[in-house]
Amino acid sequence: MRPLTREQVRAVDLQAIGEYSLPGIVLMENAGRNAAHLLMALASLDRGNPPLRVAIVCGRGNNGGDGFVIARHLENLGAEIKILLASDPSVYRGDAAINHAVAVRAGIAIEPLESAPMEAWSAALAGSDWIVDALLGTGSSGAPRGAVATAIGAINLAGNLHGPDSRPLPGSRLPRVLAVDLPSGLNCDTGLAAGECLRADVTATFVARKIGFDAPGASAFTGAVHVLDIGVPRRLLEATGRANQPKPPTE
Repeated sequence: MRPLTREQVRAVDLQAIGEYSLPGIVLMENAGRNAAHLLMALASLDRGNPPLRVAIVCGRGNNGGDGFVIARHLENLGAEIKILLASDPSVYRGDAAINHAVAVRAGIAIEPLESAPMEAWSAALAGSDWIVDALLGTGSSGAPRGAVATAIGAINLAGNLHGPDSRPLPGSRLPRVLAVDLPSGLNCDTGLAAGECLRADVTATFVARKIGFDAPGASAFTGAVHVLDIGVPRRLLEATGRANQPKPPTE
């Protein structure tokens, strides 16, 4: 697949759901499961026997719904999970609300932090091996605000231990950051950040790379990009790829 814009990604989702009768919750399940397996594969490269500790930071939309699915699958794979909420749980709708309810009934630790200061976010993230950014998806635009901006700042502060000027304490945990679909705060069309923007070690993006990922400087936010399948029919993907082919130059 060639890189896609925000509108092209949305069109693929709508066609998969509307024309191919593929429920959106199935796409969310596939996205979350494959992201969880990617994280476990990456984590196994530098871990021994202790259980993996993962903090999953969820926003209010479907990106947060992906985070709930990731949490469930990571727990099934033996990781120690906690979900940190940057919004009131009552705002969840549709597929995200269903997966939030599943996480609650499954007994996964969930901590609401929508009104919490930076210090509380930092304390909640402490001790994590990995932090999952499931705050904002491709539909977001403009600078992050409120609890989302606070959460991004806290994640960046925790992940800054990987920076070139970092001086972690001996024996301290060094959390790595996985962004779900795109780093929160990054414009997926332009690759620019309007305000606070998450800096990920790895981005697990769905269906195709986003066109903004190839903009100069965007890789400082995305880290390594992995494109994950979510079960969209191949015929639809091929049709989308053909539609996005550049037109030959005219004489």
